[in-house]
Amino acid sequence: MTDTLTVSAPPYTHLRGRALALLAVLCGALFLDALDVSMLAVAIPRVGAELGMTTTLPWVIAGYVLGYGGFLLFGGRAADLLGRRRVFLIALAGFVLMSVWGGFAWNGEVLIATRFLKGIAAAFTAPAALSLVATSFREGPARTRAMSFYTATGSAGFTFGLIFGGLLTEWDWRAVFFGPAIVGAVLFVAGLLVIPAHPRSEQRGRRLDAPGAVLITLAMMGIVFGLTLGSDQGWSNVATWGPLLLSVIVLGVFVAVERRRPYPLLPAHVLTSWPRIRATLGVLVLVGSWNATQFLLTIHFQDTLQWSPVVTAAAFWPAGVLGLLVAPLMARLIKRFTLIGVMAFGLLLTVVAYVLLRFVSLDSMYWIAYFPAFALVGVAFTLIFSTGAIGATSGLPEDEQGVAGGVLQTAAQFGVAVMLAITTAVYRGHLPADASREQELTAYQAGWVVPLVASVLALIVVAVGARRMRSARDSS
Repeated sequence: MTDTLTVSAPPYTHLRGRALALLAVLCGALFLDALDVSMLAVAIPRVGAELGMTTTLPWVIAGYVLGYGGFLLFGGRAADLLGRRRVFLIALAGFVLMSVWGGFAWNGEVLIATRFLKGIAAAFTAPAALSLVATSFREGPARTRAMSFYTATGSAGFTFGLIFGGLLTEWDWRAVFFGPAIVGAVLFVAGLLVIPAHPRSEQRGRRLDAPGAVLITLAMMGIVFGLTLGSDQGWSNVATWGPLLLSVIVLGVFVAVERRRPYPLLPAHVLTSWPRIRATLGVLVLVGSWNATQFLLTIHFQDTLQWSPVVTAAAFWPAGVLGLLVAPLMARLIKRFTLIGVMAFGLLLTVVAYVLLRFVSLDSMYWIAYFPAFALVGVAFTLIFSTGAIGATSGLPEDEQGVAGGVLQTAAQFGVAVMLAITTAVYRGHLPADASREQELTAYQAGWVVPLVASVLALIVVAVGARRMRSARDSS
C-alpha cells in the first residue's frame, strides 16, 4: 500500500529537474523550522511587552522546545510506518495553522499553546524530511550532495532568521508569525506536486508501537523540561531534578516494554552501531556547542558592546552562508577523506573557532576577532551535519530511515539543552553582581570553555574511529 495511488519513484541519481525541485522543498522545510525559531528569539522582548507576559515569557521558547524534543522519535517512526509524504504534508499544514494562530494570539497562554503545538508539528516534519532525502536519492554521490545542501540550509535558516526577525519586529511582531505561515503554505503546495509517494512500511501485523511512543515521548519531554528549567530554577530545585529523575524511570520502563514488542518503536541496532554513535555524537556536540556559544555572544554583543539587535543578528552571517558554499564539494571530500575523516576535520575547525573566541577583547574588531571564528563554524556545520546525517541513515532499510532521522535530531536537541544549561551555569558562576565590562568578558570566556572542551572530546572520539577504520582498511 502506498500513500497515494501512484507508484513510488525510484531513487534519483542526479540533482536536476524534478529531483532538484524535491530537494528544494525539503530544504525549504528545514530552513523554515530554523528560521521560525531564531526569528522569534529576536522578537521575544516585544512580544512580552505587547501581551503583558513576565514570568511566563520564557515558555514562548520553551513550549516549542518541549513539543519538538518530546515528539521527535515518535515523529520519525510515524513517518516510517504511515508514509513519509503523508506525515510530512500533514505536519507542515499543522505548522502553518499554528503560525497563523500564533499571529492572532490575544494573550500569553494562547501563544504558548500554539508554540507547543508548532513544536510537535516540526517534530514530525523534520525526521520525515530527512528520511525523504535519504530514500529519494540513491546512496552515493547523489545522496551525499543532497544531504549536504539539506543540512547546510538549517544553519542558514537560523542565521537569516535572526536578521529577518529583527527587521520584522521593528515593523510588527505579529509578522514574525505570519511570515513563516506564508512560506509554509507555499512549501505545502509545492510538496503536493513534487514529493513522490513512497511505499509505506506498514506490513501485515505491523503497527505503530503506541505504548512505546507514549513512554518515549513522556521521557523526552521530561528531560527537555528539566534541562530547560535547570539554568533558571537551579539544579537543586525539585522542578529541575524531579522531571529528570522521572524520565530516567520512564526510560527504564520503555526499554523493558520494547524488549517484548515484535516491532519496537526504536530498534536496538539503530543505537548500537558505532558508526552511527559517532555520527550522532558529532551532531550533538556541533549543534549544542554552537547554540550555547551563540547565546552568550548575543548577550555579549548587545549588553556589553551595546550593539543593536539587527547588527547583532547580521554579525552571525558567516555561520549561515559559508556552509552553503561547501555543500557542492562534499561528495568529493568524502570520497577522498572518508565520511568520518571529514567529520573529524569539521570538529577540528570548531575547536579552532572556540580557541579564537577565547582571545577576543573589548576592543576587538569584528573582521579580525569574530569573522574568522564564525566562518570556521559555518564551514564546520556543513562538514559535520552532512556526514552525521549520512552516517546516521546509511546501511538501514527504508522502513527505519525515519526513526534514524528522529534519533539524530533528538540528539541535536538534547545537545542544545545540555550544552546551554552547562555553559550558562559556568557563565553565571563567573559573573559577579554589578560586573564591569571586563568582568563580563571574563564570564563569557569562561562559558566558552564548555563548547571548546566538548568539541575537543568529540574530536578525539571521532579521530580514534577514523584511525581504526584506516588501519582496518590497510590491513585488508
